[in-house]
Amino acid sequence: MRFHLPGPEDTVRLGRALAKALLQIGGLRVVLLAGTLGSGKTTMTRGLVAELPGGGMAEVSSPSFNICNLYPTTPPTAHFDLYRLEGNEPDDALLDLIDEGESIILIEWAEHLPEYALPPVWLRLAWHAAGEGRIVEAHGNGAPALVALDMVAAGVPDLVQP
Repeated sequence: MRFHLPGPEDTVRLGRALAKALLQIGGLRVVLLAGTLGSGKTTMTRGLVAELPGGGMAEVSSPSFNICNLYPTTPPTAHFDLYRLEGNEPDDALLDLIDEGESIILIEWAEHLPEYALPPVWLRLAWHAAGEGRIVEAHGNGAPALVALDMVAAGVPDLVQP
């Protein structure tokens, strides 16, 4: 599935729609985010976190320098940035969170995450430059991820590309 995001406000809307889907669909907790610097990954995260219970108290920023930001949402949200970890093993804290299955886990620069660390169910959003705005290609692995994608598309039908 592909989404066209003409501007930052559309990127926030995509995040809000994804948050609603995550709250309704059990079994999907890991969202992989790929794209160049400044492509919109953290902006989408702002929308997602703001839509979750408790998200109004969160100050969402890129976790590039501290690798992980934790937000006081329900369920808890962990926002990882693996940009500086290229070629290195992921931190045990990330692997433990993936295994525990309770928190929502957002992973920027997910292409640096080894395949063995992926859970059976995940959603991947990849940002690409477009003539105007961005294109986000969304892929799901596992039935809950595919249902969530359909819910997101229903929540922002004007952003879905044919």
